[in-house]
Parts: sequence; C-alpha cells; structure tokens
Amino acid sequence: MGERMRALDWSRTPLGPAANWPQALKAAVGIMLNSRYAMFVWWGRQLTNLYNDAYRPFLGEKHAAALGQSAREVWSEIWDQIGPRTAAVLERGEATFDEALLLIMERYGYPEETYFTFSYSPIRDDRGQVGGIFCAVTDETSRVIGERRLKLLREVAARTPETHSPEQVCAAAADCIAGNAHDLPFALVYLSEPGACGARLAARTGIDAGHPAAPSLIRLEGDDGIWPLARACELGEQLIVEHLRSRFENLPGGAWDQPPTHAAVIPIADQGQSNTAGFLIAGLNPYLPYDEGYRGFVGLLAGQIAAGIASARAYQEERRRAEALAELDRAETVFFSNVSHEFRTPLTLMLGPLEELVARSETTAAERALLAPALRNAHRLTKLVNTLLDFSRIEAGRVEASYEATDLAALTAELASNFRSACEKAGLTLTVDCPPLPEPVYVDRDMWEKIVLNLVSNAFKYTFEGGIAVQVGVADGAAVLSVHDTGCGIPENELPRLFERFHRVQGVQGRTHEGTGIGLALVQELIKLHAGRVSVDSICGAGSTFRVSVPLGTAHLPPDRIQAQRLLSSTTVGALAYIEEALRWLPGKVDQGPPEERLEKQILVGQPLLISPRVMGPGKRGAILIADDNADMRDYLRRLLSAEYETRTVPDGEAALAALREAPR
Repeated sequence: MGERMRALDWSRTPLGPAANWPQALKAAVGIMLNSRYAMFVWWGRQLTNLYNDAYRPFLGEKHAAALGQSAREVWSEIWDQIGPRTAAVLERGEATFDEALLLIMERYGYPEETYFTFSYSPIRDDRGQVGGIFCAVTDETSRVIGERRLKLLREVAARTPETHSPEQVCAAAADCIAGNAHDLPFALVYLSEPGACGARLAARTGIDAGHPAAPSLIRLEGDDGIWPLARACELGEQLIVEHLRSRFENLPGGAWDQPPTHAAVIPIADQGQSNTAGFLIAGLNPYLPYDEGYRGFVGLLAGQIAAGIASARAYQEERRRAEALAELDRAETVFFSNVSHEFRTPLTLMLGPLEELVARSETTAAERALLAPALRNAHRLTKLVNTLLDFSRIEAGRVEASYEATDLAALTAELASNFRSACEKAGLTLTVDCPPLPEPVYVDRDMWEKIVLNLVSNAFKYTFEGGIAVQVGVADGAAVLSVHDTGCGIPENELPRLFERFHRVQGVQGRTHEGTGIGLALVQELIKLHAGRVSVDSICGAGSTFRVSVPLGTAHLPPDRIQAQRLLSSTTVGALAYIEEALRWLPGKVDQGPPEERLEKQILVGQPLLISPRVMGPGKRGAILIADDNADMRDYLRRLLSAEYETRTVPDGEAALAALREAPR
C-alpha cells in the first residue's frame, strides 16, 4: 500500500500533495503502514480514506477505488451505523469502541452479513484540533457465525437424546433451530411415510402452519412443484432451490429484514438402511453465500437429526420388546395365578385324606411308609403353589398385608430354631442371636415367616461345613435381619441376577439340584411391601450373608393396612414344610439291601448297564444301583424295583462310585 500511496496523485484529493500533509497525518500514516494489524486513517472533514495492506481484504472489490476516496462514499451502505460514531470523534473528540458489531456490507456486489470489532480514535493536528480518525479493526465474521452454528449443533445433540420418537426428534430440532434465525430463517422437517409414497410435515419453525411453502404432505412419486424431495431422495444429496420470492409470497425472513432467496433441501438418511428417513428444508441467510462452510453446517444438522431419529426408533423397538416381554410376564402371572387356584383345591382334597390315614391308629407301619412320601410331596407342592399365588397377588396388586406390632426378635428366633435338628443331623452349627429390640417392629407376620424360612432354608441348602448364624438388631432406624452361612458362596457374576424370578445360580454345589429359583425373588418382593431392602455379600467358597432391613415405626406403611383384616385365603404353609424338605436333602447311608445278597455283575465304567433277569441265570436276580438326590424318589424306585431286582440307593454320583468300589465282584 505504500507504493500505491506514493503513486497516487494526492493533489486531486482533498488532502493535497503529500509533501504538504500535516505532521500528525504523516505520523499516523507511518504507524499504519508499518503495522501488520488492519488499520485505516480518515482525514479531514471529507474523511479521506487511507489504509494498510492488512485492511485490504476487508474492502473486497471496493479496494481498487477506495484509496483517497471519502469514507462516506466507500461505506455508504453502512453509514447510517458508523456515521454517528464518526461524528462523535470529529465533533467531540470522543473515542469509540464496538465489539462484533453487525454491519451489512456490500463488498462483492451483494449485501453481506459481517461482524467487526473496532475503535475510532481522534488524531489531533498541529493546533490541537481533531484532524482525523485512526482505527484498528478486527474481522469477527467467521468467529461469530461459527460460534452460533456450533451452538445450534450442540443444542440439537443435547436435546435429541431426550426424545423417544422420530416426531419428538423433529420437534426438538425445530425448537433448537428457532434459536438461530440468522442462519436458518425458516425450517421444515418432513418424515417419510410408510411405503415411501410421500413425506409428512413433522415439525416447522419460523413459518406459519398452512403457508404454501409448508404443505402437510408432499408426494415423492414425481415432484409436485413445491419442493424437489423426490429428486433429493434420488440423488442422495443437497439441492438448492432458487428464486424463492417469486415461488412463494410472504416468506418469513427470520432475524433479517428480507426473506431468503434460496433454500436447501437435504435428505435425512435412515441410518443403517438404504431408505431416506425424511427431509430438512432450510431457508438460507439472504446475506451470506452458500459456501462450503454453510453447506457443511446444514449437512451436519441433518446428520444429527438422522442420528436422533435412528436412536428414537431403536428406543421404540426396545420399548416394544419390553412391552411384549411385560405382556408375556403378565400373561405368565395370570397363568400361574389361575393354575395356583386350580391346584389348591385338589391339593386340599388330597392332603385331608392323606393326613387322616397317617393319623389313624389302625394304619400299619408299612402303610405309613407308603403314605409318608405322598403326604410330604403334597405339602411340598402346596408350598410351591402358594409361592406362585403370592407372586400373582403381588403382580396384580392384590396383596392383603396386615402390619402388626411384633416382637421381631422372638418371632425370628422361633422360626430359625426350627432348623436346629436339621442342622445337627447335617453336622452344622446353628447360632441364633436375637436379643430383644428396643421397640416392636411393624411387619406382616405371615410374610416375615416366609422371609426367614426362605433365607435359612437357602443357607442350609448350600452349606456343607461350618454353620449358619441368624442375627437380629437395629441400625440406622431399621430392624436388620442377618443370615450368614459358611457355604459355597455365590459367583460374583451371578449376584446382579440373584433376586430375579426363576433365575437359578449356576456352578455352585447344593444339597439338591431341585429348585424353582423363586425363593429369593419372593423374599425381595415381600421386603419391598415393607418398604425395606435386601442385600447380599458373598465370596465364592467362603459363604454368604443376606441382610434384610425393615424401617421402624409406621410412617412408611399404608395406614389402611396397619392391623388390617384379611379377606383372601392365607398362603402360609408353616415351618414344617421347609423342615421336612430340608431333611430330605440330607444324604442317608448307602442302602445295601438284604445282607445276604451281593452285587455279582460288574458294571462297566462309562456305560449304562441294562440287566434282564433272563440273563442272570437260574436263581439269580439283577442288581440295580439308584443314584438320585431326591430321597422320596430313591425310596419310591427301590420299592418299585426291589421285587425283581437287588436294589441299592445313593444320593449322588460320588456315593454311587464308592458303592461300586465297595461291592464284591
């Protein structure tokens, strides 16, 4: 610019020959030309324009004629904004400062949105009067526009995860777009209709409903003259629609005083599919060119909407699956409820006569031996049916709890002590530490009985050495029941699912492989009805501790269920059913059969052996070794087969192998 200044005939300008310039002007021009920061000087009342190389890009196409020209002519399109600031400097000697001031300049033949930070400072001449203006200026356009676009993209990214349907995604995106009416004066979001025959308006912003540019439905089978959605879908890329003002009347301008002249039609990809999920129609800023940055911004916006739609559809699909599973669970609950009710009547009719026969004095010992397994297993089946009925009542919200002030320590000690004989027979210790509590605890006594019996029974099932400890105390405003065992423990990966209904822990040794996986699940549901909590700590191979806490007082309980009357039949089976079942888990001695009979047939390792009496020779019977962890099943099979075969029973495979090794060849 120094060369251009020296080459210019300044005598044709209000400044006159450069040699005659005031010293203050020469000094200001020298500072300006030697700076790499954008600067200019306006001198005199005519505001003759001088500027440096760094300022040249700010002028655009004005650069060729701007040197030596009046600033009023150079910036005529924005003089209504900068003129008053200039007057403040020239007339009053006041410096000005503006940060990121919006100026609609015409530097390239069209009005353009720009932002500048600048300061006008007075230059005083040799007489001390304001002779001109010195200005340092920064172009903030890219920063301001970039920040507001980034803000919109962040808002859309933050809002769409909160939505749960494609329509909600579109509405949230439109709501965010409304906050950036500079870049997007109006926007329409369409979702493709099933069958890809059309696109339905899902959300809009900046434009009224019913406007000709915002039809509720656009056909995709050939463009209908409104928006080229079919073409955009076919090409899979953005399309620019021009001459909007001639196509539509009264288009909104958003943040601007002029409506947009162009709009972009962007297909919204159906992520993971080859289809188009919808379309974004965006009115474009009338004061910015649609360059690569603008195009990329709109593309990113459409991409975020696409991601939101994909996420919402995945959520809907997951919800449909969850609802289907919930419906299946409800159907299962209804089924169990119906089955439970249907089972209870015949079970009651079976139990009555069986109990009566066992109690009769004329019933022989042999007859009692036949009746006992039937009675035990009828009780066991009743216990299972009642548990299922409990679940169905809980699911249906028909549980009739009756919370009563209870000496919880005494009740718990009484229930747990029922297992003492079973523990002694199993070689285990049972420690019951239930000192009196400072106040009664409100519990449903029937429910508490099921909680204690299930937990102690579960501990007995998985403990082979050591013992079981049952404790009751108070901590943090709650009564706490603790059942600790020295059993096999629970694998860490099984703990999260331990209280799931019908879930059975895999890979642990128990006294029996039988079980339904509903005992602990029932405990959790019953504790929830007391507003309590159940937790477990376990180390594989070192035992487990189950803790149940129930809040003290009654504030947590429904007032109408405190000491309430029961209308439904009770599902409590008492401790006897649990104890009988536990005792049947204990391994008995190997049944050797009649002492005079011995195993004569060698059993091949790894092969099942089928023996027919015909191949044993005259006077010899076949030998059968029965291994089953259910004692009643062992007894039943032995009675069934002993008439024809020499039978022996053992509780498991290890005992069977030991029996074979001990048997004479």
